[in-house]
Amino acid sequence: MSVAKALTGTCFCRTVRYEVVDEFRYAMNCHCSNCRRTTGSAFKPFAGIEREKVAITQGAEALMVHGDDKANNTHCRLCGSLLFSVVRDGAFVHVAMGTLVDAPSIRPARHIFVGSKAPWFTITDDLPQHAEFP
Repeated sequence: MSVAKALTGTCFCRTVRYEVVDEFRYAMNCHCSNCRRTTGSAFKPFAGIEREKVAITQGAEALMVHGDDKANNTHCRLCGSLLFSVVRDGAFVHVAMGTLVDAPSIRPARHIFVGSKAPWFTITDDLPQHAEFP
């Protein structure tokens, strides 16, 4: 029986660091306006995992949480990096894949909320596209 490795992630200024077990359940590219605004990008590549499989290992005092314990976006308050979002009534975390230092074994499998994607961005891959959440 193999043990999943732990991946590390960090914010832009390297103040906050986290570890997550490489056992993601799903990964997608979200094009909703909220994800675009929190990342400053055309979409947010994220990977979903049970909340207890993510741990802050450095800089917990520098976290900035928008929302509550059951639904939030967790950033570094010093540099503003979005590290992850707590979703599904607090049970899951959507890790912003751009903050991972190590490569996860999962890749995004679809684009979601393309009905509200940035009008200046063109999706050029062959992944399935969903107007909202599939």
